[in-house]
Amino acid sequence: MNEPATASPGAFCWVDLAANDAGRAMSFYARAFGWQFEPQPANGGRFTRCRHGGSDVGSLYELRPAQLARGVPSHWTPYLRVDKLDATVPRIVALGGRILVSPFEVDGVARIALIEDAVGAVVGLWEPLPQAPLGTIRP
Repeated sequence: MNEPATASPGAFCWVDLAANDAGRAMSFYARAFGWQFEPQPANGGRFTRCRHGGSDVGSLYELRPAQLARGVPSHWTPYLRVDKLDATVPRIVALGGRILVSPFEVDGVARIALIEDAVGAVVGLWEPLPQAPLGTIRP
C-alpha cells in the first residue's frame, strides 16, 4: 500500500475494514499477519489504526447498529489517491458512477468520498490535505 500523501494520483493508498465485530477482526489479523492496533478518535467516532512493522497498513472500525440492522456485512474499502476531489466527483458521475458519500474532511488529514463505479464496485477517494503528516493518517 502506498503512503496516502505521496501516492501517485490513481494509485491505491489506504484501506478501511468495516467489521461487525472489531475485537474478533483484530484478533484474526493479529494472529494471521502480526498486526498491532492503536485506537484513535476520528470525526466523532472511533477508529483503530492497523499497523505492521511500525507502519500503518489501514484502519478498522465497527459497523454501526443501523448498518447491522440493514444487513451491511463486514467489508474492506480501498481508497484511490486523487489530487482534486471536488473536480473528480462530477467526473465520476459523468462517467456513469454514483456518489455514495459526498466529500468530507477527516480530522485535518484528508478529504474523502465513497463512490460506486460504473460496474457497481465501491471504492473510496482520498485527497490528502497539505498539512497531513507523512506516515500517519492523523495529526
